[in-house]
Amino acid sequence: MNYVLITPARNEEAFIARVLDSVVSQTRLPLRWVIADDGSTDRTARIVEGYTKRHAWIELLRRPPRAERHFAGKVLAFNAGFERLRHLQFDFVGNLDADISFSPDHFEFLMDRFAEDPKLGLAGTAYTQDGWDSTKDSFEGNTSVHGACQFFRHQCYLDIGGYVANSAGGVDWIAVTTARMKGWKTQNFPQRRFHHHRIMGTAERSRLGAAFDYGMKDYFLGGSPIWEMCRVAYRMTKPPILGGGIALLLGYSWAAIRRVERPVTPELVRFHRREQLTRLKGIVRSLLRFRLENYYVAPSDDDVGKRERKEIA
Repeated sequence: MNYVLITPARNEEAFIARVLDSVVSQTRLPLRWVIADDGSTDRTARIVEGYTKRHAWIELLRRPPRAERHFAGKVLAFNAGFERLRHLQFDFVGNLDADISFSPDHFEFLMDRFAEDPKLGLAGTAYTQDGWDSTKDSFEGNTSVHGACQFFRHQCYLDIGGYVANSAGGVDWIAVTTARMKGWKTQNFPQRRFHHHRIMGTAERSRLGAAFDYGMKDYFLGGSPIWEMCRVAYRMTKPPILGGGIALLLGYSWAAIRRVERPVTPELVRFHRREQLTRLKGIVRSLLRFRLENYYVAPSDDDVGKRERKEIA
């Protein structure tokens, strides 16, 4: 089995050497890696060129400059990279952000998981960033695969029709959820990590601004209001305390009031809400079980002895 990678990169000179070093150190190297420089105005392309001279399987694809940084542009850059690879025979394709790093066996580990389960269509790993560990702090389940490093079985990627070029975001979530709706399994594996060097959503925003945007995204991707209230309550317990949850709620409410158009089908919205309610029921059951286990204290041997002596007397 072999794999290819595609990385859309825009003004990533501060971080891109980290992902370059991570990939060239892999125990199983990719067949080809296309880095689509998406109109960068910094030294991103120059840094990549230094690696292309030493590694023939790395290709720099230059894209024309554009005024704004948005998710639709990222998808267009990814698609341009994918076109460069269509003539190759490969089993897996990875979408890799330019601001992450990971261990040398990252992709070997993932391919081994695919080999074990032919129904696995999309996989990734847990991740960390400043003050965050997805295994402890994320409200998402283990079927959620973060968009910074998504690894597809090639047939699964073709089945979902690729990424949806939505300028407001959610392209990674749409891909993961559509894969499950199409009958594929999706999984993130906590046995490995990648590190996200830039806080999610803060390329051109503050943390509170990113939380507001995530709230809007939760609405236009069809998230259930019940789920959102639970997520807001949970988010209030994470830094920035209270502020992050309030910003999330304001973003969701603002999008709902404006009736923001949804880039997903009604079928996907229904599928998504069913999954959310199923997971909420599971969370509630787990919390109830935890409370019962911690509040029920079995009588000690000494208590039993005292009771028996009293009964005898």
